[in-house]
Amino acid sequence: MGLPSVMVLPLLIVVFAGVYYVYNEVMRFMSKSMVRNKVVVITDAVSGMGSECARLFHEGGARLVLCGPNWDKLESLYDSLCSGSDPSKTFTPKLVLLDFSDMENISEVITEIGECYGCVDVLICNSSMKVKAPVQNLSLEMDKTVMDVNYFGPITLAKGVLPSMITRRTGQFVLVNSIQGKLALPFRTCYAASKHAVQAFFDCLRAEVEEYGISVSTISHTFINAVAENGAPSKTPPTNPLWAYISSKLNTHGVSPSSLAHEIVRTVNRQNREVLLAHPVPWVALYIRSLLPSFFFAVVAAGVKDGAMAEQLK
Repeated sequence: MGLPSVMVLPLLIVVFAGVYYVYNEVMRFMSKSMVRNKVVVITDAVSGMGSECARLFHEGGARLVLCGPNWDKLESLYDSLCSGSDPSKTFTPKLVLLDFSDMENISEVITEIGECYGCVDVLICNSSMKVKAPVQNLSLEMDKTVMDVNYFGPITLAKGVLPSMITRRTGQFVLVNSIQGKLALPFRTCYAASKHAVQAFFDCLRAEVEEYGISVSTISHTFINAVAENGAPSKTPPTNPLWAYISSKLNTHGVSPSSLAHEIVRTVNRQNREVLLAHPVPWVALYIRSLLPSFFFAVVAAGVKDGAMAEQLK
């Protein structure tokens, strides 16, 4: 007897959900096995995304070098990682004090990072300094500080570990960048400029080091929304994996630290060259910026004028 037509769609949904679940479990297992024993350096590991990323790589058996500007926060992260881990399956993280806003000691820091395990397999450049203000209110000193943290710091560190990677003919750079490295918005002049600059550097680096077996990955994301992850959810999340995936793609309220950290792990495993972690609206804006630049500029300018008028009416 044939299957009733009314049962075909529900059966297909169940099958698809099962395949999707198995695929996720297999990829989760592979992600842990592929980073095992690798030396992974994470800058600004004390941030929300950095600490989540450190947790995932630590659970996967990576040999971590955690960098950050605050020693107390680094020790707190160290304690949280080691307290619930199995010493037979994980490595004790190394801690390195690194502050890109102070570039005078960067050479000593690079030496210290190299001495932790003798090499670097993966360098995750996660540090970022955000500034939002009208251009006339920003001093050149602030512009220089933002460029140090967002551009000169990451590229100096990358140049410091590059010779060792070339000698070993293996390695990976992962730049955690903002979508504003591709799409500049008003009131973020120095921030967008620094993100454009560091994006261009690593795009050029990718082509230069490919012959040495070194990969370069860039992840451009929208703003990080920690509230969506830490706060109480306004709605019960869907239980169906397929609908949950679709719902997450339609959510326009930024990306959570956990989602970004998982994407970084996937990028390291798959060695993707470029990842754009954004919802539909930023994607559309990028296409309009490329195909209809005059229209894009007019819309952005109109938004600035509306914002200024709204401030005057308050």
